Amino acid sequence: MHEHLPALAAKIAAVLSNKPEYFVTQPAELRILRGMSEAEIRDFAASHCWRVVRRLGGRQIEFYNDASQGSEVQL
Repeated sequence: MHEHLPALAAKIAAVLSNKPEYFVTQPAELRILRGMSEAEIRDFAASHCWRVVRRLGGRQIEFYNDASQGSEVQL
């Protein structure tokens, strides 16, 4: 299942570059994430500077850009 994670990460990153949130509702994408533990999903999100929220009993997983996880801009 984890071999599909880079493609999902790229899709999430592309959407989050234009929108403030990404809702994972597609069955194929949910299947990838359901194959991971809660800790793995949190680590996956944190490694990309995202925040993850589960809704509707796990049928929908949301990703948001997490400003507290991002790198600081130096001027």
